[in-house]
Amino acid sequence: MKLRLFALLLGTTAVAAAQKYTGPRPAKPDLPYLKHAENLVPTEASEAREEKGKKEEITYAIAGAASTARTPLASPIFLLQSDKLKAAALQLYRLEIRNGRREITASPKKPMKPIRLEVTRLDNAGLYRLEVTDSLEAGEYSLTPEGSNQVFCFQVY
Repeated sequence: MKLRLFALLLGTTAVAAAQKYTGPRPAKPDLPYLKHAENLVPTEASEAREEKGKKEEITYAIAGAASTARTPLASPIFLLQSDKLKAAALQLYRLEIRNGRREITASPKKPMKPIRLEVTRLDNAGLYRLEVTDSLEAGEYSLTPEGSNQVFCFQVY
């Protein structure tokens, strides 16, 4: 009986591993897309401007008060076709709106804390699924590669 159960479990695992991703695919590489059922919405790609402030503070500013990429989902899912951009290096931050722009400030006393993401490889061709593990409040957010000023913005409404 145990041998049959083991064989059944092994067979089920093999079938699950052999399944390929058949959903929508990103149109452009190295650009995260918000997944809305079978539709993909590209995030707003931009560059954050770095500004030095008082007491060793650094502010990263992005033009515009709101992102053009919007989602109603509190725990959004992203798809990324990776070419040069490493999915595991992406970090998610909440942005504040000040003076008609989006920004985040870091200092030695108050470092930026990323929001947790779960990254799953979907195929051998560099397709990744990024899933926000906690619920996000309504507001502006940015995915950014670690150590870079490149940003991929979106809004939760």
